[in-house]
Amino acid sequence: MSSALGLYERFRHLIHEAAKFGVVGSLALVVTEVGTNVLHFHAGLGPLSAVVIANVIATLVSYVGNRYWTFRHRTGSGVGREYTIFFVLNVIGIFLQLACTGFVYYILGLHDGLPFNIALAIGIVLGTLFRFWSYRRWVWRAPVAETLHEHEVLEVAGAAGAVPPGTVDDS
Repeated sequence: MSSALGLYERFRHLIHEAAKFGVVGSLALVVTEVGTNVLHFHAGLGPLSAVVIANVIATLVSYVGNRYWTFRHRTGSGVGREYTIFFVLNVIGIFLQLACTGFVYYILGLHDGLPFNIALAIGIVLGTLFRFWSYRRWVWRAPVAETLHEHEVLEVAGAAGAVPPGTVDDS
């Protein structure tokens, strides 16, 4: 039990960020799924147009949730810069979704709701994994104290022989 608690303590910050990201992402997922289906199947828009429009709305929801809740403790470099990078990274995420839905719809010729929504879900999963990694890396960076703490943990583990040589910067 002690090792599980130690592991939790070591990754507590990451676990909390991932959980909050999941909540915000779930809300954005609902906006994307419902919006895409309403726009495509009820409003008659093309499948890719529906994905893009729903994702633009979901991006706004996601930005507000992540900026002011998930990553509020991380270093900010100004809302303008953050949103620009956030938007560019979301465009990449949208392209992942478009690739999945476009492949199923246009290449495989599957126009029914089930294959379309499965492809959309796969694209959302791929886009979400990319977004979580990229937001932490480029939009909202870790505070200096957190980065130093992670480095200290690696140094202690390296000194105990628990980390392979070369993992810790000894310079």
